[in-house]
Amino acid sequence: MTTGEPPDADDAVATTTPTELKTRIDSGDNVFILDARSEDDFEEWHIDGENVDTVNYPYFEVLDGVPEDLHDALPDDQRITVLCAKGGSSELVADNLDDEGYDVDHLERGMQGWARVYETETFDTATDATVVQYRRPSSGCLAYLVVDDGEAAVVDPLRAFTDTYLEDVRELDAELTYAIDTHIHADHVSGVRELAEETDATTVLPADAADRGVEYDVSYETVTDGDTLAVGDTEIEAVATPGHTTGMTAYRVGDVLFTGDGLFTESVARPDLEDPDAAEDAARTLYESLQDRVLALPEDTVVAPAHFSDAATPNDDGTYTAPLGDLVDRMDALSMDETAFVEFIVSDVPPRPANHEDIIATNLGRQSPGDEEAFELELGPNNCAASDEALTN
Repeated sequence: MTTGEPPDADDAVATTTPTELKTRIDSGDNVFILDARSEDDFEEWHIDGENVDTVNYPYFEVLDGVPEDLHDALPDDQRITVLCAKGGSSELVADNLDDEGYDVDHLERGMQGWARVYETETFDTATDATVVQYRRPSSGCLAYLVVDDGEAAVVDPLRAFTDTYLEDVRELDAELTYAIDTHIHADHVSGVRELAEETDATTVLPADAADRGVEYDVSYETVTDGDTLAVGDTEIEAVATPGHTTGMTAYRVGDVLFTGDGLFTESVARPDLEDPDAAEDAARTLYESLQDRVLALPEDTVVAPAHFSDAATPNDDGTYTAPLGDLVDRMDALSMDETAFVEFIVSDVPPRPANHEDIIATNLGRQSPGDEEAFELELGPNNCAASDEALTN
């Protein structure tokens, strides 16, 4: 335990914001987290990293003091950040640790606050358009903004961050023309309708995605393979890549391919979320899409996916993209024959995203949760990829 003068009982325990914690992790600082949620909640979803050490100890076991086994697990030479679901319980636990002389703070708004962290980075492309990647560290969700000659399109936007996209469009002196989804998402609530309602933007869905029974209260357009959308002088081409879902569609902008959930930088899509009983057929369709539509593109095509997992390695600028040729070189799944691919993809699929049925119903327009309810529906990991094991060399 730390030494020195005991803390003043009247002093409030220190607080750290989610952004401050993310900055510490990104900078390489050694971070120690005491996660005070239940074991089940922790196992489903927690903050991780190469420089992050974590102990899970439910808050109700710390309210009357610090148990001896927890003392043994806590460091006496670095700051401890306590977190819970919403920030209340962690403050009580942190206060107890503070009373016993630990260097401690607690995470403001807990894991709900962590889910509000949203990062942006413009990355280099061979096009004249400005391309921005949005990253949500809590779930691994990625979205994109394409801007050219005063017009803009957002690809796979999250409803929770509608204001962020609109602010960035304004800062780039543009008007939003399109709000585009690659498919009907199962892990987060889409923001295409909210963006259309707040602007003159057109909502765009793949035709096969709309055929799943979309019931939107805003008008929308559909695209099929080969259709194009104009954003300034930039052309966005729809590339049908079914497999993850029947409607899964990538969008090509010059040398960039927004692959949605079809291909990630560390894995490929799972095939069971739309219809578990048809997973093997969907896996065969995914194989054909990858081999015939994606791998047929130039090897310097920049793959820009809709998700990243803990197994993904970010670029130096923090973005998650990769040249297609690099993925072919290091990802076993892209060089398997069809039989091996299907067998592997369906053999060890991860748990389904939390609340996926309600999220899909919301994204089809069949349910209408409020903003807070929609936000809580999507808390947790995305789990839209196949197993990471043995996918890369």
